[in-house]
Amino acid sequence: MTDASNALALKSWCESAEGSFFPIQNLPMGIFSVGERRRQAGVAIGDYVLDLSGIADLLEEDWREDLSQPVLNGWLSRGHEAQCALRQRLQELLSNEQYRDEIEPQLVGQSEVRFHLPCFVGDYTDFYVGIHHATNVGKQFRPDNPLLPNYKYVPIGYHGRASSVRASGEPVVRPNGQRKSPDAESPEYGPTRRLDYELELGIWIGEGNELGSPIPIGEAAEHIGGYCLLNDWSARDIQAWEYQPLGPFLAKNFLTSVSPWIVSPQALAPFRKPMPPRPTGDPQPLAYLDDPRDRETGALAIQLEVTFSTERMRRVGLAPHILSRGCADAAMYWSAAQIVAHHSSNGCNLQPGDLIGTGTLSTDSAGGLGSLLEISHGGKQPIELASGESRSFLEDGDEVTMKAWCEGEGVRIGFGECVGRVTASGQP
Repeated sequence: MTDASNALALKSWCESAEGSFFPIQNLPMGIFSVGERRRQAGVAIGDYVLDLSGIADLLEEDWREDLSQPVLNGWLSRGHEAQCALRQRLQELLSNEQYRDEIEPQLVGQSEVRFHLPCFVGDYTDFYVGIHHATNVGKQFRPDNPLLPNYKYVPIGYHGRASSVRASGEPVVRPNGQRKSPDAESPEYGPTRRLDYELELGIWIGEGNELGSPIPIGEAAEHIGGYCLLNDWSARDIQAWEYQPLGPFLAKNFLTSVSPWIVSPQALAPFRKPMPPRPTGDPQPLAYLDDPRDRETGALAIQLEVTFSTERMRRVGLAPHILSRGCADAAMYWSAAQIVAHHSSNGCNLQPGDLIGTGTLSTDSAGGLGSLLEISHGGKQPIELASGESRSFLEDGDEVTMKAWCEGEGVRIGFGECVGRVTASGQP
């Protein structure tokens, strides 16, 4: 699945690209603005963003309209062939010294820009494919039967709120809702006391499908436009009271944060792995979810890290506390292609720019848990911090930072950060 665009010998004349999370082998796309200027498409290279509108004359004329839009939906709708062609052209421009004088003035420091959602999110769906997370949470409520019978047959998911998806850096306003403690006779309304993060990967849909025309599992990977980090913020106390019988609502729809870059499938091609073998006794996927190529290449060796800091920690200069470190390929029971195939299997039409979350990704070890609900064992075992504070769930002023990257043979493919800081509840 790799090609010349993944070659380790490729080098850019942009010096900061060497050894960075954004080498010439990455080139993720995003939407940015500078000051009061309009939103525009850009590509990450080293410490910079390459303004695609500024080099339009060096790109195919047919590409220019889609690449001049303030969102990337139109561009993603062109599919993998166009993505790969643009990637190869940008590598030519960024590696060949003869183009340097034309390209270099169009580089803007990443620290100087504001990042925006890369797409208009028409639909957002959140899945639950992290089997270790599902097991850990299930044990808190059903110790003898943590996974429900359908989990190993069907990728579980629900439709989230597209309008509250935001780019990294958006404040996390503590949500209000109904909550009921186990010993209370009736619920009360107020700010959540059990605010949590959820470490996920995001899947951006590229080319869509027509209503009533499912995407076959063998073609599903071709409909993925790229990947990002995703934080599905959760109010656990509100969720526990409201989710039965229909599922998540106010506990989830107040904010979903994503990292700003769309990392292309081609950039991740060298880091594909076989899906983990299913444990003895587990059912094999039904035929519509089973594909030999996906079995061999459906997993992604993406390193994941979550840190957080309190207001006091930042004030006295303490380093952020590491909450978890793990790898996506060890966490996902279902692949990204299986998620896409199942989502469309009833004829649902996926559209360019739709966002899909994998669900919380936890490893099977204590150091790789993807939520505070798991780390604190439902609040029973608070985390002790170097500042002398402790946390079971997030408090006002706490800041969560997620990072992800692939690494091998001297090349790192980074996703950028997904950051959110909690602020006090808004009053109705």
